[in-house]
Amino acid sequence: MRQLKEETIRTIINKLGEDAVFKDEPMAKHTSMEVGGPAAFLFQPSSEDDLLFLMKVLGEEKFPYYIKGNGSNLIFQDEGFDGAVIEIRRMQNVTITDDVVCAEAGILLKDLSALIEEASLTGFEYASGIPGSLGGAVCMNAGAYDGEMKDIIRSVRVMNREGEILEKSCEEMAFSYRKSLCSSGDYIVLSAVLQLAKGNQEDISAKIADLTARREEKQPLEYPSCGSVFKRPEGYFAGKLISDAGLKGYRIGGAQVSEKHAGFIINTGGAKAQDVLDLIAYVQKEVQEKFGVSLECEVKIL
Repeated sequence: MRQLKEETIRTIINKLGEDAVFKDEPMAKHTSMEVGGPAAFLFQPSSEDDLLFLMKVLGEEKFPYYIKGNGSNLIFQDEGFDGAVIEIRRMQNVTITDDVVCAEAGILLKDLSALIEEASLTGFEYASGIPGSLGGAVCMNAGAYDGEMKDIIRSVRVMNREGEILEKSCEEMAFSYRKSLCSSGDYIVLSAVLQLAKGNQEDISAKIADLTARREEKQPLEYPSCGSVFKRPEGYFAGKLISDAGLKGYRIGGAQVSEKHAGFIINTGGAKAQDVLDLIAYVQKEVQEKFGVSLECEVKIL
């Protein structure tokens, strides 16, 4: 794998701290599917300033990099990533003023949900069980149980590849089904302002508990996975198509179509990234042949 100059590495360590710099780091430790080979480097900035610094240094070195959040909708291939992964999970500052929440992109949705619940704000309950970070959720307009990020976003703070920071309104974010202005990778989500509403904490807690129970009943949360692997095809449900194709429980290596929810592919233990990718391709082929429906991946593959 390509390497950075020792002088550059020391400069980065001096800025971020030694505990935020990793070399030859297995990406299986940083993705919810728990597969993937090593990245040449992994850096964990704690602030916008750290992130800008890293982008500047890596840009000057012409060193490739990829910016990720929790890695809950992401698969690194077995050969790894010949560059630097910038993981923004340490960027977690949150401020709540009345019914407005401003949160940095690295905070996990479940942790943000707990803070919002404590503040007796309603409108975020649907997101409490979605795996991943706020940044990833904004980027893909994550949704569940009739709610989507676009419904509660007032504005998003983004950075382009040149390091310019911009404020984008909800309309400017161009949200659609599992897409946004940031989906192409031209913009990086730094933080978001959410517009919620005052509510009754007991009612909010009860709704979260109900949605959690429904998820636990229907989804294979006891296994590593990337959540729903495929986008919903127009007029169909991916999970039902896969189930009707007789693929529940079908496995390649350590990767298996969940028997509980066919829209999930799980790591039953020791799966390789290639097992998951081969299983995705097989499911797509079978559904196309049996029903003439093309399944598009919701999961990002590097």
